[in-house]
Amino acid sequence: MTPHRMATRACGTSDKPIEAPTHIEIYTDGSCIGNPGYGGYGMVTLRKDKNGAILKKLERKEYTTNITTNVRMEMTAVCAALENLGSVTAEPITLFCDANLIPNAMNVWLTGWKAKGWRKSNGKPVENRDLWERLDRAAEGRKVTWKWVRGHSGAEHNELADRLAYAASREAEKIVTGR
Repeated sequence: MTPHRMATRACGTSDKPIEAPTHIEIYTDGSCIGNPGYGGYGMVTLRKDKNGAILKKLERKEYTTNITTNVRMEMTAVCAALENLGSVTAEPITLFCDANLIPNAMNVWLTGWKAKGWRKSNGKPVENRDLWERLDRAAEGRKVTWKWVRGHSGAEHNELADRLAYAASREAEKIVTGR
């Protein structure tokens, strides 16, 4: 098990632990060739039983031929992963990101940004508001715990998400440039 930040925010739940027969773990990553440049993201979704055995594994990658940034691809990966679950799931979800920005925002900053009209504590507008709003909607009503995992530290599923994201961004580059 790799070390990760323990601060979490469970969306739409009380602070009481939930004992469910299954739970979901999601690992996401984004990549951008050039930053800004052509981007892609990867995700690994695991449905596990109460003992931690993997019951189902889904790997997915997507790319964009639009010029984008690494941060936008990281955020898009998380949005897509939650949206991919469908509209209803009562299972608890733990979402692991190696972009600490996402767990920090979802655990701490998001409520304040919304209360301040999407402004940060320094009064400046929140960057990538469109994706934060999308992510907020995707997490709404779900039992999501947001965790940071150190990138390139050997965490199996995070490394896989990284490889998927990088491959997707390279696919976008190849489509656009022909190389």
